[in-house]
Order: sequence, then C-alpha cells, then structure tokens
Amino acid sequence: MTTVLNAITPSFVFLREWARNPLEVAAISPSSIGLARLITSQISSATTPVLEIGPGTGAFTAQLLANGVAPHDLTLLEKNAAFAKALQQQFPAVRVVNADAAEVDLRELNHGRPYRAVISGLGLLSMERRIVARLLRRVFQNMPSEGALYQFTYGLRCPVQNRLMLALGLEAQNLGRVWWNCPPAVVYRITRTADQFPDFAASWRF
Repeated sequence: MTTVLNAITPSFVFLREWARNPLEVAAISPSSIGLARLITSQISSATTPVLEIGPGTGAFTAQLLANGVAPHDLTLLEKNAAFAKALQQQFPAVRVVNADAAEVDLRELNHGRPYRAVISGLGLLSMERRIVARLLRRVFQNMPSEGALYQFTYGLRCPVQNRLMLALGLEAQNLGRVWWNCPPAVVYRITRTADQFPDFAASWRF
C-alpha cells in the first residue's frame, strides 16, 4: 500500500499545484518518459555538473540519474515550495534548492563550479521577456563555452525570441518532437555562437 501511495504522490502534487497556479506550473500534465529521455539524451556522467531548473515532479531528474549522473553532481532549482519538498523526499541524495532561477547567482549556487549542462522545465512562453532574458544571461554567464541549455516547448518554434537569441549570441538546435507527450513537445539545445559571452547583454533592454 505504501508503494502505491508513493507512486501517485508526484501526480497528486502536480494536480494540486496546477489547480492553485496554472500559469506558474505552465503544463497540463507531468512530462512523459519519452520527453524525459529526449531532453536528457546528451547528458551523462561526462557532462556534469548538471543544473535542472523547474524540475516539477522529477521526471527529468529520474532520467538524469538513470543516465549515470551522480546525485552529488545534480542540483534541482525549484521555485514552487510544494514541488521542492516533494522532490527532496523523492530524491534525498540530490540537492534541492527552493528559489527562483532568475534571481539566483548560479556561480554561488554551485560554489564557483560552473554547470556544464542545464535542463529547463520552465514554461518560457508564459514568462515576461525581461525575465527570460535575465534567466538566460545568468545561465550562460556561468557556463563554459561548450555548455548547453536544454529546453522543451509545446509551441511550434523555439520559445526564445530570435531578437533575444541574437542579442545574447545564442543559437538553437531542434532535437526532435515527442508526439506521445500531453501535449506533444519539442526539445531544443541552446548554445553560444562564440566563446565570449556578449558584454552588452547584461544591460540590454528587451
């Protein structure tokens, strides 16, 4: 009986939080195993440390661990307190931080050690452009030049506007679509177009 209850807990938490604030959750159901496999397909123990932003119920987290990412090389950054608490219970060996990714100093978060891969479960299309810009600046200013951000979207194209991508010196690669997700989702790999992050990006107004 305990096993069954533990298995449904993430879904219960998702539904409860979605009912409370659907815009913050920005999804109508937890991510599928197919989406989790695609968005983590290029990440393993060789691409650590890893930061997951907006992990929600932990579908991507479980797949990262299955890919060989060690718990001590994985940080979960979750703004929603209920999700953060559930994640800590579900993955006790993984570091969970209850905070807003757009407001956190990522360099301090990992004690000066840059993240080599970042997975985002955030609904960028429902966020203000200035918040998205701030988030991307924080991510790429604290990643090595070969680092990548993996982002999924339910939309028809990359959720980051072209103007913002150009201003930040970024480019996106479509990694594929997962039809058997509710709703179907596309995964993008976002990387820098040059080794040097643009100095003007910090003061650019979007």
